[in-house]
Amino acid sequence: MKILAIEYESPAADPDLMEAYLAAQARRVLELTQAGIIREIYFRAEQRETVLMIECANAQEAREVLQTLPLVQAGLIAFEVIPLVPYDGFSRLIER
Repeated sequence: MKILAIEYESPAADPDLMEAYLAAQARRVLELTQAGIIREIYFRAEQRETVLMIECANAQEAREVLQTLPLVQAGLIAFEVIPLVPYDGFSRLIER
């Protein structure tokens, strides 16, 4: 299942503290990418927060995977997890 995961920073996130976790965060993101779990990674255009496309069995598995990220473990960031399904609207909109 495709999962959209949108990062948001904890209100109490200290940029200096976040800096200490960035190398470990990058290593873990690379591991998840190489494992085929993270399929795409972006930054939002208007702010420096991450948007991930993840492939997992379900939303709970995606949350568990995201919990392995060092910045999440430290409580500095969290993710909104949005399960996606294929669009089926054309069959409703276009006569056959």
